[in-house]
Amino acid sequence: MWKTGKSFQVMLVERMPRVCKLSRQTVATLKNLKYKIYFVVTYAPFTLFPSPVPKDTFHQALAVQTHYNRLVDRISQDSSFLEEALATTIKVDDFTGRLFNIYRHVLQEGKTQSIVLGLNRSDYMLDQNGDGSASLKQIEINTIAASFGGLASHTPNVHRHILKVAGRLEDSKRILDNNPSAGLAKGLAKAWELYGSERAVVLYLVEELQRNIFDHRYVENELWKRNIPVIRRQFEDVAKTGFLDQDKRLFVDGREVAIVYFRNGYMPQNYTEQNWEARLMMERSLAVKCPDISTHLAGTKKVQQELARPGVLERFFPGEPDVVDQIRATFAGLYTLDMGPEGDKTVAMALAKPDQFVLKPQREGGGNNLYGAEICQVLEGVKQSTERMAYILMDKVQPRPVHNYLLRLGTPLKLSTCLSELGVFGAYVRHGQDMVLNECAGHLLRTKSDEHSDGGVAAGVAVLDNPFLV
Repeated sequence: MWKTGKSFQVMLVERMPRVCKLSRQTVATLKNLKYKIYFVVTYAPFTLFPSPVPKDTFHQALAVQTHYNRLVDRISQDSSFLEEALATTIKVDDFTGRLFNIYRHVLQEGKTQSIVLGLNRSDYMLDQNGDGSASLKQIEINTIAASFGGLASHTPNVHRHILKVAGRLEDSKRILDNNPSAGLAKGLAKAWELYGSERAVVLYLVEELQRNIFDHRYVENELWKRNIPVIRRQFEDVAKTGFLDQDKRLFVDGREVAIVYFRNGYMPQNYTEQNWEARLMMERSLAVKCPDISTHLAGTKKVQQELARPGVLERFFPGEPDVVDQIRATFAGLYTLDMGPEGDKTVAMALAKPDQFVLKPQREGGGNNLYGAEICQVLEGVKQSTERMAYILMDKVQPRPVHNYLLRLGTPLKLSTCLSELGVFGAYVRHGQDMVLNECAGHLLRTKSDEHSDGGVAAGVAVLDNPFLV
């Protein structure tokens, strides 16, 4: 076996608490009773070799990222657009509706903080055209808890080492440098600096059982290098110890919070009623939220679909036709399922050729999308119901397969036919009306077997990869 030291990421899982859903207090009690608690450490799954990515489309994805940063930020400031875009969705999707209720509360009360921090990741696949060329098509944009920036910063050295061992020294030199950890931390650091208190902390809002903890830690360590204090807490901790002072400064466990960095809170199961109250308190506070509630809503699937309508991008980029063209070039076909003739046409189209589409609910975290026969099963049940408005329909991107070996614990090593997805990280900070930081923060390549339609690394389907530009 070859060694890569810290180039490997390890995932930490407390097995008994994870499987048995034990509380931290119960775990502590078991430890005192000398029950054996096992901590399992394993490497993050990865490809044996880097996967080929066309150079032109790779650079296209990087070049458009700062425009996407601006787009997300402008959507978050346009309350009338968010109201219009999500009007039907919030009637049928309770989770999006609860988020929108917090948004309305904050608007009515008045925003306390003028510093806006966005850390996002725009994901793409390469769609094969009839002439053999490939087009970059956006799958989604993640505006909350965009993950794997930490791990992606260290995977280049893994493939450099493998290629050297394989006798491909010149190829090893073609593996791109990539450091999203530093790029994301730069955004956090800028917002912390603007907040203006050296004693205030960056609060990572996390789950109790965090399998992807070292992805977090790489970014966190970049903050510690800058002497920026970081604490990790859960919703429950905020609910129990958090409060706002008369100036709406947020305190948790007696520490003033400069930034709430949400690495949790993007799925319905993340919330109890107590957690919803904690989310509202954080949104009302002076702390910088990453993301704030309006930016969270800007990343919903319904907003993605509405942006594809004629004239909508022009609303956000008046007098910038080149920017509009660059963004629109990355759109796949996106279709509404709202009630009415347009939505009826979408339903008929999807039922006629389900293998050409993806049915998307308003969910993040991977493994939620529906394909093929599943589309028919769901739409047949809701086609006459307002429940269909909880979804959007998107053209299914048809990438060209590649071959690689996927290294995952417990899975036999074999040559697999694979599909890759390119992610590009963005970081921006706005202070009032001034965009003080707007950068592409790095990239991520994830690869999976073509046996799987949906699911990412955390879902146990995709693995980490590096682009080998061709």
